[in-house]
Amino acid sequence: MSFKTEVIEKIAALITAAFGLVAALAWNGAIQELFKLIFGDQSTLVAMFVYAVVVTIIAVIAVILIGRAAAKAKGEEEAAAR
Repeated sequence: MSFKTEVIEKIAALITAAFGLVAALAWNGAIQELFKLIFGDQSTLVAMFVYAVVVTIIAVIAVILIGRAAAKAKGEEEAAAR
């Protein structure tokens, strides 16, 4: 693989990660506002921990589902190549 190709691939990966970060921050803001509606404007320690736990659970479930979908797609791609 040429140096130019590697640079383009790395830049594409960084841009993709940047868009992912922007999306994550947008979701973070939306979820924080939802928690403000539920718990009120005070940012109590309990509310922050509940928020952190809920977001962690959502993230874990999302990663598992994405991993399964990627594995399924890879398996279908390998089966089609045979």
